[in-house]
Amino acid sequence: TQPRFSSWRAAARVTTCCCMRILTTQSAPRFQPIANMALHATRALQPTATQLLCSAVHPAVIAVRRVNTVTPCLRDQPIRSAAASLQPQNPFAARPNTPSIRVQRMSVMAAAAAGSKGRALVSVSDKTGLEELAKGLSAAGYELVSTGGSAKAIEAAGVAVRKVEDLTGFPEMLDGRVKTLHPGVHGGILAIRGNDEHMAAIKAHNISTIDVVIVNLYPFRATVTRSPPPPFAEGVENIDIGGPAMIRAAAKNHGDVTVIVDPADYAELLSQLQSGEVSAQFRKKMAWKAYQHTASYDAQVAEWLWGQVGEGQPAPEMSVPMKLEQGLRYGENPHQAAAFYTDLSLAEYNKGGIATAVQHHGKEMSYNNYLDADAAYSCCCDFKEPTCVIVKHTNPCGVATRDDLLEAYRLAVIADPVSAFGGIVAFNRPVDEKLARELREFRSPTDGETRMFYEIVVAPGYTPEGLEVLKGKSKALRILEAKPRPPSGRSLRQVAGGWLLQGADDLSPEDITFTVVSEKQPTEKQLEDLKFAWRCVKHVKSNAITVAKDHKLLGMGSGQPNRVKSTQIAMEKAGSDIKGAVLASDAFFPFSWGDSVEMACQAGVAAIAHPGGSIRDHDAIDCCNKYGVALVTTGVRHFKH
Repeated sequence: TQPRFSSWRAAARVTTCCCMRILTTQSAPRFQPIANMALHATRALQPTATQLLCSAVHPAVIAVRRVNTVTPCLRDQPIRSAAASLQPQNPFAARPNTPSIRVQRMSVMAAAAAGSKGRALVSVSDKTGLEELAKGLSAAGYELVSTGGSAKAIEAAGVAVRKVEDLTGFPEMLDGRVKTLHPGVHGGILAIRGNDEHMAAIKAHNISTIDVVIVNLYPFRATVTRSPPPPFAEGVENIDIGGPAMIRAAAKNHGDVTVIVDPADYAELLSQLQSGEVSAQFRKKMAWKAYQHTASYDAQVAEWLWGQVGEGQPAPEMSVPMKLEQGLRYGENPHQAAAFYTDLSLAEYNKGGIATAVQHHGKEMSYNNYLDADAAYSCCCDFKEPTCVIVKHTNPCGVATRDDLLEAYRLAVIADPVSAFGGIVAFNRPVDEKLARELREFRSPTDGETRMFYEIVVAPGYTPEGLEVLKGKSKALRILEAKPRPPSGRSLRQVAGGWLLQGADDLSPEDITFTVVSEKQPTEKQLEDLKFAWRCVKHVKSNAITVAKDHKLLGMGSGQPNRVKSTQIAMEKAGSDIKGAVLASDAFFPFSWGDSVEMACQAGVAAIAHPGGSIRDHDAIDCCNKYGVALVTTGVRHFKH
């Protein structure tokens, strides 16, 4: 039957209006999409009086329409003749002189926005603080538009929100891949308010401006770092597309739009909105933060994809995302500015170490503190047995391994008590009350009276009693708890205008072969001491020499331009204990007679380990054979610059 009114606007004068078009059985399915679209489109109107119901039946389409409104329905169409009405039609064909569903819907949105101070688009994966944010935006007079789970969360908080499809005229599609990639969104974000051409263009297309964009991205890093790793396809699906596009668009137009990517900035945003205006400086700062946010995100995606195709080769280009963890008082010296950043790259996820340590007590960490603590803990975690390491200026001056960690600590101090004073003490086992009390009260072996002073104590854990006792040692003592991390991962080091990349020196004595090249065979105990000395020497700055006995360091020589001087320093520190000890060198001995090898043999060293590979290796063998000293080669060098 034909409607008795000339238009839907005229039909609005009655309390109820219904139109039924009888279709043929063959043509009715073609109109099913129209009915579905009508149901979807009318949601934009959010009727406040009569509820709107739109449904489709076969073989007829029935539309029950809201009538008590001055706003024309989105499905208003000119009335056609009866003959035309009965002809099968293409439901998506253009209608001459008739606004599209999208345009009319956006007109309704524009009218709704006209009564607010502005419009805020919210689409967040991290919903921290979302309820307070939504309520604050609403209280400030802003209309909220949102997507998916964010919209549901806002609705659950009792705050009015429109869905983003009300802006675009299209539903989410492709499993959520396409939601906001539409001129109805990006036109509203990117239009420069002071540009008449821009404003005329969005007006012509019934696009309303968007003043605040609050977006954070799919949890890509958390997804691809799961254990076990997710399937490749799942990783790809967690690469955000629409989010970065909106963030970058809003950041580019920060002269008119405020973009927020971090929940920590919600409070400041609301404060400024409530004051009546968001400052230009705040918008500019948030724009920087937005670009850095997407840059870090893209760096992680690129790192992950290169891990799939790179076959272990260095990436042709690389970005390392970092986050400021702490501003430091100064660098190595007071006149140098400094800061500490944590590495957000996938390679560093959950690896542990000093960067992610928890500080339980003491003064704030300094630049040099971080370097020394890292050197101490890296060395200590390289040992599998209970071990204590004491470091001064990144070099281990005391190392000891014992079943009793308290005894290991005492032996580490005794190795070089002068250097240990003011140093960093590291353990690879938790600190209990007994050990903590020893750390607090232990007197220097040099005079038996001076209580040992330390800058930092670092361990994988503390008993509650142990932590309380240790806090009593000094208000300044920095107490760190860190996840154990043996040498691993990559190392980046800056040179002027560039960076050097290398893998960690993660080879341990268990990974290499100690080959005896002398007539004298080392005893089993000497061989174990050689492995201990060899593990220590790789953590000492080159040229590096270590002297050890009974799984404790007796002396070390470090950082000397020639190996002879490092050998002399190490033997001097070992003193009379050098008799029957072992010696390790981080690189081969270029000379032996009247040089390092003969000096060590004459001092009473029982066994020597070095990488070998010199054209004069036979001199070292002959020298050791003369003095009855065992000599082993490792085939591995441990330079440390």
